Amino acid sequence: MNRKTLAYALIVALAGSVALVGCKKKEEPAAAPPAATEPAPMPEATPPAPAPAAATVSGVTVGTTAAADKSVAAATSFKSGDKIIVSVKTDGAASNVEVGAKLTYQDGQVAGEQKQTINTNGPETTNIEFSNANPWPAGKYTVDVTLNGAPAGTQQSIEVKN
Repeated sequence: MNRKTLAYALIVALAGSVALVGCKKKEEPAAAPPAATEPAPMPEATPPAPAPAAATVSGVTVGTTAAADKSVAAATSFKSGDKIIVSVKTDGAASNVEVGAKLTYQDGQVAGEQKQTINTNGPETTNIEFSNANPWPAGKYTVDVTLNGAPAGTQQSIEVKN
């Protein structure tokens, strides 16, 4: 093939492609759905169920014996062989609430720490007991209570005497 024929063929091919692109049919926009003549009725709104009141600590008592109703006679002085009972009174309703108590010796050493999970629908008393295989060292202790890991109730101070 000679150069003129090749150039002519390329020009014809180029013109044909431009013609094909120009002849492409334009798509018409989709028809919008007809407007509703009447607004759809709104579903009746139901008020959300009230959230249950969270449990709170209403009192902390430390003693050595618990009555049948879990109440504990308050004591601040203990003997080295005594069982130490931390009685935690809670109010409110909640599920899977973690009540904890920590017994700390005067030098900052943790002498004991325990947690219990409770489900409550109102006033509840939870007793956490600390006992020691060896006699408790004489000295001052603090008792801290937590509710779901947060400090709760009033810190109690006790003393173990020989």
